[in-house]
Amino acid sequence: MTSAGWQEPLEVAESRKGRAFLAAPGPVHRLANAQAFQARPMPPEQPHRLGRVLVVDDDPRLRSRITRCFADHRYLALGSSGGDAARHLQHGPFSLVVLDVSPAAFDGLDLLRRIRACSDVPVILITGQGEGAIDRVVGLELGADDFLCAPLDLRELLARARAILRRQQAGRRSAAAPLKGGYRFAGWELHHRSRVLKDPAGAAVGLTRKEFALLLAFLEAPGRPLSRAHLMRATRMHEDVFDRSIDIQVLRLRRKIETDPAAPRLIRTERGLGYLLDARVELLF
Repeated sequence: MTSAGWQEPLEVAESRKGRAFLAAPGPVHRLANAQAFQARPMPPEQPHRLGRVLVVDDDPRLRSRITRCFADHRYLALGSSGGDAARHLQHGPFSLVVLDVSPAAFDGLDLLRRIRACSDVPVILITGQGEGAIDRVVGLELGADDFLCAPLDLRELLARARAILRRQQAGRRSAAAPLKGGYRFAGWELHHRSRVLKDPAGAAVGLTRKEFALLLAFLEAPGRPLSRAHLMRATRMHEDVFDRSIDIQVLRLRRKIETDPAAPRLIRTERGLGYLLDARVELLF
């Protein structure tokens, strides 16, 4: 939509002609530190049903294909080059970012690092066919939620985006619900209100604030590999993928809950991904 004297800074992929968007129930995210970017406010927009997606790619043809795909499935999809992405994130709240880190025209991983420093908006990376596993691992460690390799399958991209947004919606519903009594796992019990951890014999085990936050992050996502960046955010540590402080916290927690910390069975290391809680978790009421 364009008003007099204003020119659209982004590609706005609209749905099929005549289709109206409905209001979006999902959350939106914006970057903090408004002074870092100088950009005009985004224009008035049509209502939309499923959320706003920012597609960051320096290839205009691929960018157009992706935005059309999302728009045809009732998302408001906006396209941006890598150089303009940060200011658009600042001034336009989004539910999801699709970020191409394969072109040499801009540093996609650096942009991901800047996004994660200020926002929890979900990010899907698109990597080149020849990109190494190390680049994908670094992307996940920096806080990407998923990645796809070129050549891009738009149906798979759409399916992964929907899965991420469903999990996010479920997490918001869980966070909005009042806290239960705590969690039980492998005979251990963690109590929310008292912040007390009890071993299988019922004895209390002391936890520091960071150890409590770290254990809580594992208990909220049992069986799922959690990246170091995710755990850093959960414990409010300085987020630097090359900082080993989170590994030290994991080691200290293992010393308190593992029978043999040198051969951990509860908190397992997932090489290239992070850490995983390998235990059945039950809610305490």
